[in-house]
Amino acid sequence: MGEATTIKNKIFELLKEYHSIKNTPKTFVKNETSVPVSGKVFDHEEMQMITESAMDGWFTTGRFNEAFEKKLATYINTRTVLTVNSGSSANLLAITALTADELGDRKLRAGDEVITVAVSFPTTINPFITLGVVPVFVDITIPEYNINTSQIEAAITPKTKVIMVAHTLGNPFPVEEIAAICKKHNLWLIEDCCDALGATYNGKHVGTFGDLATLSFYPAHHITMGEGGAVFTSNAKLAKIVESFRDWGRDCWCQPGMDNTCGKRFDWSLGDLPTGYDHKYIYSRLGYNLKITDMQAALGLAQLNKLDSFIAQRRDNYRLLYDGLKHLTSKIILPEATINANPSWFGFLITLKDSNRNEIIKQLTEAKIATRLLFAGDIRKQPYFKTVTYRNSAETPNTETVVNNTFWIGVTPMINEEMIAHVIDTFNHIFNE
Repeated sequence: MGEATTIKNKIFELLKEYHSIKNTPKTFVKNETSVPVSGKVFDHEEMQMITESAMDGWFTTGRFNEAFEKKLATYINTRTVLTVNSGSSANLLAITALTADELGDRKLRAGDEVITVAVSFPTTINPFITLGVVPVFVDITIPEYNINTSQIEAAITPKTKVIMVAHTLGNPFPVEEIAAICKKHNLWLIEDCCDALGATYNGKHVGTFGDLATLSFYPAHHITMGEGGAVFTSNAKLAKIVESFRDWGRDCWCQPGMDNTCGKRFDWSLGDLPTGYDHKYIYSRLGYNLKITDMQAALGLAQLNKLDSFIAQRRDNYRLLYDGLKHLTSKIILPEATINANPSWFGFLITLKDSNRNEIIKQLTEAKIATRLLFAGDIRKQPYFKTVTYRNSAETPNTETVVNNTFWIGVTPMINEEMIAHVIDTFNHIFNE
C-alpha cells in the first residue's frame, strides 16, 4: 500500500467519524421538530466519494460522471444518459434538441404547438415559450393529478408537434396510451421524470416510453447532486444532438481531456471554415455549456447506490399516510396511483373538499409540518404568463380545484414513523375541531 493510499484511507475514516458526530439523529419532539417535505439524505459514503473526486484533481466531467451515466442508464434500461447542471437545463436540452435540422419535417419551429397541462413546473414549459412554440392546455385528473388523456386528441391540430408532461409527484401518467397517440399522429413525446425516478408503468421505467426524458438531482429529489439533472433516450440520433447542444454546440464528440477520437481531427470541411480547421472548435449548433462537475457525479454515484432503499421508504411512507388519513375522505381527497403504475412517490397530495386551505396550512405549520403547493398551480395565472401566447383546448375545472384547494406533504426518507404518526394526529385534531 502506497503512502498516498494510506493517507486517503485515514481521511476516509476521519470523514466517517466526522459524519457520525455532525449528523447524530435528533430525538423527535411533537410540535417542535420539523417534519420536512423534502431534503437530502446522505451519510459518510457520499462525503468519501466527493472527497475522492476532489483528490483526483479533475474538476470537470470525468471518470465519476462516466460511471454515473452508465449505471443510471442500466438502472432505467435506456441506451443513453447525459448529465446536465439541473433538471431545468435537462428540459431545455430535450426540447431544444427537437429544433435540429436533421429531423426534417419533424423539426420543431416557432409557431408549432405543444400539448401539456397548466398544473406544471415552469421550466417544463418555458423552453417552448422561448422557442416560440405555443403551449396548448388540457385538464388533469384528480386524484392522480396527471394529464386527462380523453382531451388530448381534440387538442391536436396540424401545428401540433410535441406532447410534454411530467409524471406528477412521482405518479406516472398513462404513458402507454399517450405514446400510442403520439405514434398515431407522428408527435414527439417528452417525459418529464424529474419527480419520478424509479417509477414504473406496466413494469417498465418511466422515461423509456417517449423519445426523450428528463431528470433532476436537486436536493429535494429522489437522489441529489446538489444541483444537477439528466436527459435520457434510446434514440441515438437524439442523444448525439442533445450532447452537442450541452457541449457548447460543437460538432466534435471527444470527451473532456481527449483529442482526435474521430481519427481525423484536422481533416474536416464544415461550414465556411477552411478545410482542416480543428474539429474541437467547429460548432454545428447554437449551444451552451451545461455539464456538471465530477464532484457532483461522485455524489450522485454514491446516492445511486441508495436509490432502491429511498424509493422503498417513500412508498412505505405513502402507505402509512394513506392508511392513517383514509377515514377523513369526507373532508379530503387522497392521492391515488394511476392504473397499471407503481409510483415512486415524491410527495403526498391532498385536496380539500370544503376547508380553507390557508387555514389548514397555517395549523399544520404551527405543528411544524411543512407543506408545499403543487408548483405553479395554474401556470396561466402566474405573473410572467400575462405576456405568453397560449391556447386552451378544453375546460379545466380540476386545474382550478388544484390552484385553490390542493397542497402536499412529505414522504421523503427523512421522515420516520414517529413523524407520520404526528402528521396523522394533527390532521385528526384539525378536522375533528
